[in-house]
Amino acid sequence: MDQPNRTGPRIGLGFDLHRLEEGRPCRLGGITLDHPTGPAGHSDGDAVLHAITDALLGAAGLDDIGTLFPDTDAAHKNKDSAVFIEAAVQAIQKEGYRIGNVDIVIATEGPRIAPHRAAMRERLAELLGIQSNAVNVKGKTLEGMGALAGGTGVAVQAIAMLMPGR
Repeated sequence: MDQPNRTGPRIGLGFDLHRLEEGRPCRLGGITLDHPTGPAGHSDGDAVLHAITDALLGAAGLDDIGTLFPDTDAAHKNKDSAVFIEAAVQAIQKEGYRIGNVDIVIATEGPRIAPHRAAMRERLAELLGIQSNAVNVKGKTLEGMGALAGGTGVAVQAIAMLMPGR
C-alpha cells in the first residue's frame, strides 16, 4: 500500500446519519442533549463522533469506522463513540499526523444544536486533543424537506485537516 504524502496538510471528509427514536439517549458531539428522541445505532449512535472519526481516518488514508469497528461485532453494542474518536486520534498520530482543525455540520429538525454548540466544541476539543477554537459546530434545519424532515433523523458532515507532525 502506498504511504500517504506527509509533506503537507491532508483533508478528510466524514458523513453519518442516524434515525432518531424515542427512548434513546440523545448523544451528539460527545454530550447528552435533553430531547425525547436519540440516534439509533449499534453503538450510542453519536453521528457527530462517527463522522469526525471517518474524516480523521480518511485524511490519513486509513480504513473507515465501519471496517475498524463493525456493527456486527457485539463488543461495540451501545459503546460510547468517544472510543472510536480516541482510536482514530491514536491511529493518525501513529501515521505521523496531528489535527489542524475539524468543521462539523449537523442537519436535523430534532434537537436544536445552537444551545449546545459551546459544550460540543469543548467536549470535541477535549476528545481530539486540540483547542476549542480549532473545532467548529454548525446546526442546520432541513426546512421541512427530505427524508429527515419532521425530526426523524440526524445527518452529519465533518471535515478534518491533518498536518504532518505530532
